[in-house]
Amino acid sequence: MGKLQPERAALAVIDMQEGFRAVIPDFDAVAARIAKAVQGAHLLNVPVVVTEQYPRGLKQTAAEIRGCLNGVAVLEKMTFSSCGIEAFGSELRGRQARQVLVCGIEAHICVTQTALDLIEEGYEVHLLVDCITSRDPRSKEIALARLQPAGAIVSCLEMALFELMSTAESPQFKAVQALIR
Repeated sequence: MGKLQPERAALAVIDMQEGFRAVIPDFDAVAARIAKAVQGAHLLNVPVVVTEQYPRGLKQTAAEIRGCLNGVAVLEKMTFSSCGIEAFGSELRGRQARQVLVCGIEAHICVTQTALDLIEEGYEVHLLVDCITSRDPRSKEIALARLQPAGAIVSCLEMALFELMSTAESPQFKAVQALIR
């Protein structure tokens, strides 16, 4: 499990959709942090891959995140794991990603199944725990307890962004610092 490197990393935003806003207690706060993760990824030239689970029923990606995507394509899916759609894997392979920062919902369903499949495919999975949630907070705890022994690395937004920069001499340092404050 290595240190995050921007040239090897990708950010996966899993199913953070408007249809969940009313049923997930911390949806607004998590959506705001994911928007910062997307902005930070753009600043650090880390590719972003976004999925939506059954958008006809669960609506589009949260507005605060959509506003930061800057042309990133949103991949529709019906499978719980994002790896269940070829376009997701193609995006990661096309970007030569080996490390995937995972965020989104729901922790115990789509996030867990995506993370397990990514690990099985040989990716290093970094869970941005402050950017992952579920309807019931206990479901998130259970998901994290299951994913860690499977090989997922627990991280958070600030830790990941600073690890990707590696030094305060990074040209993006001030912009990233301003983003997380």
